[in-house]
Formats: sequence, structure tokens, C-alpha cells
Amino acid sequence: MGGEERQRWIDEVAKRDAEIVVLKQTVDALCRRIFGKSSEQLDPAQLELFERPKKAPAADPADPGPAAEDPEIRRQRRGKARPPRIPEHLPITEHVLDPPEVLANPEQWRRIGEEVREQLDYKRGEFRRIRLVRGKYVRKGDVLAKPVVAPLPPSLQDRCIATPGLIAEVIDNRFACHLPYYRQAEIFARQGVIFHRKTLCDWAALGADWLSSVYRAIQHEHWRSAYRQFDETPIDYLEPGSGKAQAGYLWASNIPGGSVFYQWRAGRDAGGVAALFGPSVPAACTIQCDGYEAYAAWARGKPHIVLAGCHAHMRRKFFDAKEQEPKLVAWILRQIGHLYRIEKQLREAKAGPALREAVRASQSRMIHRRLKAVIDRLALRAILPKTKLAEALRYAARQWSKLEVYLADGRIEIDTNLVENAIRPTKLGAKNWLFIGCREAGQRAAILYTIVENCRRLGIDTREYLENVLTRLPAMKESEAATLAPANWLRALQGKPVRKAA
Repeated sequence: MGGEERQRWIDEVAKRDAEIVVLKQTVDALCRRIFGKSSEQLDPAQLELFERPKKAPAADPADPGPAAEDPEIRRQRRGKARPPRIPEHLPITEHVLDPPEVLANPEQWRRIGEEVREQLDYKRGEFRRIRLVRGKYVRKGDVLAKPVVAPLPPSLQDRCIATPGLIAEVIDNRFACHLPYYRQAEIFARQGVIFHRKTLCDWAALGADWLSSVYRAIQHEHWRSAYRQFDETPIDYLEPGSGKAQAGYLWASNIPGGSVFYQWRAGRDAGGVAALFGPSVPAACTIQCDGYEAYAAWARGKPHIVLAGCHAHMRRKFFDAKEQEPKLVAWILRQIGHLYRIEKQLREAKAGPALREAVRASQSRMIHRRLKAVIDRLALRAILPKTKLAEALRYAARQWSKLEVYLADGRIEIDTNLVENAIRPTKLGAKNWLFIGCREAGQRAAILYTIVENCRRLGIDTREYLENVLTRLPAMKESEAATLAPANWLRALQGKPVRKAA
């Protein structure tokens, strides 16, 4: 074997060894994600329970097809009686409504009849029939007078049989308990009330349309905030004619210690970041996010926008590389752990921005310098470019200036875990109902997730809040909707003054 051929053989072996290292790291990371501590271990025999049976043929070739149906049978099937909209067996609660004129002088009026409207209500596990009985009256001694009848109270929609309590139950089941509409329909059917899942979907959409005014009040609060955390997550939606589900994105904006709101977009470009802002961006604004390029692309050319990084994302990438250089990565992870220990002590002491800034300057900055020196030194070493360690080093070097932003500003958190926690419930829901019905439904989901997540943060009973607000909204002005935002609603419940919108 000649020297040139031998060298070519050595280079080929080295190349294959490098590919084996990269593939081994990828397989190890995938195994940790699937079979790690956060997942249950499955016995191979259990997997047989999940094997899908073979599909039966769509049609038997020998089958000549269905015979012509008898017209009489078709007529009987078409004329089959539909179940009543409101089952008769449910208990009835009657509310008698009389006109104001009759209530003022009841002795001057004679009852000649009544108008009855029935609705379907739901109270914590049971359905009830709500009967609004509006008496008709004519004035005594005046046979030509026009009868008077009490007006109906304001409602979410004319002739809708669902009360705010039932609509609140459907929304709470879907967006707080993550139950798809078909499962809710099955649960209601076991209670003797039959609904089509599209009816439940329409009621949730009706609630979202009314709650949009409350959603806008929360949105305006975020538009005015000088510090926010951003994140985005994919949720599929159906697009007619495409033949498959399309990827949409739910963008989340979080104010640490405050509210959260979601914005639906069909794409993941920089337009999604811009949609999280109003007509004008605050004069000085800090955005904390991960290393996704759309944030940097949107902030480019805007000197009043400061991007802050996330230490949790950097730590995660080094954690994935710990098998490649165990001692070295362990040292880096230990330094990041020191940073988090300092933040934990500050939280326990309930430190304000000034104290956090001072402690970070005296303790955290020194650890940052040690980390930066090691990362710069490692960048000079010959490390395979596609390995997990190389990927972690590139991410840290690219994000370093953003990672140091929190050292000089006591308002900024060390990571974006708060906004990622806000994203987590939406992913749990998507595992159950899989996709959103259409692109237009995406923004309605964003509205309802905004309301539900803010209630959860404040410890508010979501169903109680929704029933109360949906009952009050039809009688209120658009400008008054801000008083029903979850934070203001809770303050009013506690007897505290409500904060007015700026």
C-alpha cells in the first residue's frame, strides 16, 4: 500500500469515526428524550397492545355494490323524529319577569297570558332548565290598550339555548381541562343531553367573540410594557383543499409577575414578533427570548430594542453534550448552577430590582467572566463541527452579549422559563385535540387561552370567572371591558380598587 493511498484510507476512517460520534450523540439524546426520567418505561410486550390492526379492504371486489334502496325505507329514515333541543326530564327553575309598569302599580293591570322562553343551564355536573316566564298584561278598563310584556335580559345571542354557565363549562373543559369537543359531547350524552360537537364549538366561538374585548384590554397592557418575554409553539390547523394539516403558531407574550397573552399566526417569521406589538413600540423595550433568528431579524435596526438571552437554553445544550466531554461539561454546568443558586436566594429574599442588580454585579458577573474565558478557549480547540459540544459552544458564543443583559438590569430574569410555563398548557391540549379546525379559529383559541391562563396564574376559578363575565358583558360598554380583566375582576372581588386602563 502506497503512502498516498494509506493517507486516503486514514482520512476515510477518521471521517467515518466522526460521523459515528455525531450519530451516537443523536441517538443518545433521542433515547433520553423518549426513555428518560420524564417518560414511563414500557415492557416490549405492552407495545403489542398499541399495534394497529391491519386495515380491511375498502370494498370487496366481488361485491357488486349496494342494492337500490326502497323509496319507502328512504322516506321513513328521512322522517325519523329528532330528539328535543331541551330534554323534558330535566328539573326546571322558573324566573318570573314582570314589566316595570306592572311592578309599579300591580292593581291597575290584569294578566292575560305569558310568553315563555327556555334555556339550558349547567351547574357543576348537572343540567337544569331555565324558564323565563314573561307575563303579558293589559290595563284594566282600557280594552284598546296595547299589552305590555317584560323585556328579555341582555344575552350573548338571541334564541341561543345555552346560558353563560353552560358556555363557561364548555370553554373550561376545552381550554383548562383540555377535553376535545367530541369527548365533552360523550360526557353530556351520559347525562341524557345530546349535543353535536359542532354545537359545542360554536358556543365556545361565541364566548371568544364576547371575551375579545377583555382580551384587547390585556393586549394593550402588554403593548405598554417595557419588559416582556416571548416564545412561540407550533399548533397544526386545517386548511381546506390542502389535503393535510398546516403548521400554525401560537406566540406568547409574558410580563414577569404580571399577565400573559397569546397571538395566533399562520407563520413563524418575524411578522409574528411584530404582531405582538401595537401601532408603536415603547421608547425603551427589553425583549427576552431564545436564540430563534426571527427575534434578532425583527430587532435589527431598532436601537431602542434590547434583546436578552436565556440561560436555560444554553444550559440545556451543554447538558445534551455531557457524554462527549463529561468533566469539562460538568464544570460548565456547575458554574451555571451557581448562577441559578444566586437567583434562588434573591427570590427567597423577595429582592427588588435594585438589590438584584447589586448582587448580580458583585457575584454573578464574576462567574460569567470565568465561563466566557473557558468558552473562548474551547472555541480554539479542534472540535468536530456537528457534535453536541460544538453546537453548545456556538450557541453560547452567539448569545453571550444577550445573556449578560440581565446582569445590568434587575428587572430581567435569568431565563425565559416563565413564558415557557405559559406555553406548556397549550401543548397538553394539543396532544388531546391534535389540531385547530381552521385558520380563523386559531385567534379564538388565543383569546380563550389568554383568559384561562391569566385566571390560572391568579388562582381564579376559571368556570366561575367565565360565567360571571359572560353574564355581565352583554349589558356593558366596550370601554368598560377592561374592568373585567382577570386581575381587575379579582381586585373587585377582594374589595380593592380596580386599576383603570391608561
